[in-house]
Amino acid sequence: MNTHAHGNLPVDAEAFGKIVAARLTASTSELPHDITERLRAARVQAVAKRRLVSAQTATEVSISGGEAVLQFGSDEEGWLNRLAALLPLLALIVGLLSIGVLQDEMRANEVAEVDAELLTDVLPPSAYTDPGFAQFIRSNHSR
Repeated sequence: MNTHAHGNLPVDAEAFGKIVAARLTASTSELPHDITERLRAARVQAVAKRRLVSAQTATEVSISGGEAVLQFGSDEEGWLNRLAALLPLLALIVGLLSIGVLQDEMRANEVAEVDAELLTDVLPPSAYTDPGFAQFIRSNHSR
């Protein structure tokens, strides 16, 4: 198992579990009998459920800056974890490409609308390039 150090204390999943279990066991000696019996029954149920469920277990505990992180999986499942880590990146790339395509389509529609208006207007398209027309537009705009 991998270990990470926090200060001078190396910690792995098994050692972390033993430390927690020891602290919990030490605290139960001060509890009343009925509470310890309920805790024992809950522990037996939890162990029984754990045996029935084939859940993934933590293989590594990393502690840094007051945070503990459980890391799951083994080296055999590394490709699956890498694939799962790449899915958000893939979704981002697909989203960006979709936005680019939609923007290009919107620009093309706008240009097509302008072209359609120019071609169906009363003035011929050559009038828009005439220097006198530009002067006419400026003089009308300034009034």
